[in-house]
Amino acid sequence: MPVDLWLNAPLAESATRAARLRDLGVDGVFTFEGAHDVFAPLTLAATAGTDIMTNVAMAFPRSPMHLAHTAWDLQALSGGRFRLGLGSQIRPHIEKRYGSVWSEPVERMRDAVLAVQAILRAWQHGERLDYRGRFWQHTLMPPQFDPGPNPFGAPPVLVGALGPRMTAMAAEVADGLLVMPFNTERHFRERTLAAVGKGRGDSTRPFEIIVEAIVAMGDTDEELATARRAVRNLLAFYGSTPAYRPVLEVEGWADLQPELNLLSKQGRWREMAGLIDDTMVDALTVSGTPAACAEQIRTRFGDTASRVCCYFPGYQVSDDAIAALVAALHS
Repeated sequence: MPVDLWLNAPLAESATRAARLRDLGVDGVFTFEGAHDVFAPLTLAATAGTDIMTNVAMAFPRSPMHLAHTAWDLQALSGGRFRLGLGSQIRPHIEKRYGSVWSEPVERMRDAVLAVQAILRAWQHGERLDYRGRFWQHTLMPPQFDPGPNPFGAPPVLVGALGPRMTAMAAEVADGLLVMPFNTERHFRERTLAAVGKGRGDSTRPFEIIVEAIVAMGDTDEELATARRAVRNLLAFYGSTPAYRPVLEVEGWADLQPELNLLSKQGRWREMAGLIDDTMVDALTVSGTPAACAEQIRTRFGDTASRVCCYFPGYQVSDDAIAALVAALHS
């Protein structure tokens, strides 16, 4: 199974780190909307010879035209190795952090994907740009602003989704699904795949499923304990968000979500992590030695996912451990 890793490095070291990960056997690198820009590191990493991907870039605060131009250039710069992964975020972040508009997220995301795809087709195939959606309209493309056909083809547009409606929509119109990392095998198989099937229907259009796994990995008991403590903090943060309640619900943990949410509003972060027990860590992450983590990833996702994004939040992983995990997933 191909493996992508979070490009977690200072901006100036993005190209060097991507090349190092390539040498360790990693197939690609991804970025997400955190404390830094989602596209800048990929611009530097684009020539490292690995696949590059946003997982994810927020669609709603950006114009589809901006997204299309950036995706076009990264596709050319990387030699056809770029995937544009888009996400919706939750209302408080879109309105209060980005200062943008949040409404009807599924339909707004559908419109964003279709608009970006229409722009890419216009450039690639010389079609007249005439996209008229509910939220975005793009009807002007003078030759001076048309980059012309991309020698590597138009980049694929993927959607990050968790809920059934967003997942089904992604399966209907996007080129792939980015499965959110706060997930369990049961939720993935019972709800995510069911929604994909609903959205796909009888379609034979190519479509890829890329999963993201939160990994708590260590070769020694001490390393593993450190990793599991770190991922507990992230799981508590995710679990406090109402959008992630369905994952807890399918496992019988729905009552935990409002409790975590209340503690988060009070800033009691340490207490939140204490509510995430070992059973939850085992279900929501893959955990163990590199070989054990690879086996868990294959068992949960190997028969349905095209590749996996591995995420090591809040703790350091050695390059030797990364190489061992990648080798095990490639075997």
